[in-house]
Amino acid sequence: MLTSDFDYLLPPELIASEPLPDRAASRMLVVHRESGMIEHRSFLDLPSYLREGDMMVLNDTRVVPARFFSNDGTKELLRVDSLSPTNWRCMVKPGKKLRVDHQIEIGSATGTVKEIMENGDRIIAFDQPVDEATHGHLALPPYMEREERETDKERYQTVFARHEGSIAAPTAGLHFTPELLQKIPHTFVTLHVGVGTFQPVKVDHLNEHIMHSERYSLHENAAEEIRQAKRVLAVGTTATRVLESIVKKYDRVQADTGETNIFIYPPYTFRAIDVLLTNFHLPKSTLLMLVSALAGKDIIFRAYEEAISERYRFFSYGDCMLIL
Repeated sequence: MLTSDFDYLLPPELIASEPLPDRAASRMLVVHRESGMIEHRSFLDLPSYLREGDMMVLNDTRVVPARFFSNDGTKELLRVDSLSPTNWRCMVKPGKKLRVDHQIEIGSATGTVKEIMENGDRIIAFDQPVDEATHGHLALPPYMEREERETDKERYQTVFARHEGSIAAPTAGLHFTPELLQKIPHTFVTLHVGVGTFQPVKVDHLNEHIMHSERYSLHENAAEEIRQAKRVLAVGTTATRVLESIVKKYDRVQADTGETNIFIYPPYTFRAIDVLLTNFHLPKSTLLMLVSALAGKDIIFRAYEEAISERYRFFSYGDCMLIL
């Protein structure tokens, strides 16, 4: 398939650059795969779609402040991996100011560029750990077109986040409140969302695209709960990718820790999940391709047309879709 097959036009005003006052107040578009029926509901209606024996799987990663600026404000780092407390792999801007042996000062720490990777990332060694609490910023998605605010520190984080490591939030989980979680049988996987979530597919043919790798873990207790479930409801594409990766690797759901670069696009046979709760995704993104593989591209694009017509809110702080 072609990347251009997954393009669509979105009115800019439908991009949700701010969260709703109430996490659970989002709308929920419900897609029934077998019949093709589409419903317009509220996220609070989610429990009514669950059956006895269902298990909901959420990603409990925690977003870390991964964006840093030099003391003079002329250089920007996006940390994509912590090789150690003082050795980082980073995307940098502007690249011409951060060549090998060039330095960057962040607070009292001085970093030196040690290596330039093939894709342009820099390996930077600091003489002491950077004070992340003081100098770190959330890497909000570029389409929000704004800087972070104090409120983002709480709202761009799920209420169940516990394992630090993500650059971006697993956004389907942002809708949940502790009260709603108590009503639904659930368990957790961990996948640390990487910078690839912001990167568009740049090749024309999907089979030429190389997915970024992301670290994940699934503990035995959670694996057993998922194995016992009659239906597995994945919350988000990140939880989906963990479970599908593990089943592809072992032919069953089992405890595992590792990295995945699984790229799910049509045609694909899902073996680990039955139902998916997800947000609306960017045009030509790998996430839009994943949901199209689950429900069928024609159904998904018809659903997106309805969502646009009905003025749903799109992307990270936006509304959600339940694919049954």
